[in-house]
Amino acid sequence: MKHGKKYNESVKLIEKAKFYDVEEACELAVKAATAKFDETVEIHVRLGVDSRHADQQVRGAVVLPNGTGKKVRTLVLTKGDKAKDAEAAGSDYVGGDELIAKIQNEGWIDFDVVIATPDMMGMVGRLGKVLGPRGLMPTPKAGTVTPDVAKAVTEAKAGKIEYRLDKTNIIHCPVGKASFGKEKLVENIDALMSAIAKAKPAAAKGTYFKSCVIATTMGPGIKVATGKYGN
Repeated sequence: MKHGKKYNESVKLIEKAKFYDVEEACELAVKAATAKFDETVEIHVRLGVDSRHADQQVRGAVVLPNGTGKKVRTLVLTKGDKAKDAEAAGSDYVGGDELIAKIQNEGWIDFDVVIATPDMMGMVGRLGKVLGPRGLMPTPKAGTVTPDVAKAVTEAKAGKIEYRLDKTNIIHCPVGKASFGKEKLVENIDALMSAIAKAKPAAAKGTYFKSCVIATTMGPGIKVATGKYGN
């Protein structure tokens, strides 16, 4: 794959075989972000677990202290007084049967986070084929199936992200924008990595953090030493 001049210049800043501490890695990521837009910084964490086994799943949610830098559009599926709570909390879309039908029949997905009250899950379950592949299905583990819709909306808007293993046992998450600067990115990464460390399954054996790489949208990958988060 041929890379552009800016990418090749960025690569020169980074030693390929070196594991950087998180502060250095974030500093380099900010320097390597040379695109004309504000690049997203992503983290990719490979874990020493086997996602095929139910007792080795790693999944949860964490509020990044500095948010993701992205405007989050929330959809709350509920009815009655809970709908008023969701509207008061500033949810972009609030509704019940009519919005479920819109998603089901029209493939409508103009939202980033779906929150549902437990009493709606019988109907929300029908949306699995649409929402599931996009990672939008509400779950109790991520705090998106809850009676406290106002809190869930507030947290989503503040920068709550969900982390989960893919089929290759890697977690991919956005941790902010290059414009955040080193300090804010470090705070966000610390919060996410600490949450992943706490979510370590009892069945996990051997090294838990196998590898960790951060990269901006257009920049090269930077290896991060994970010792401070445990092994």
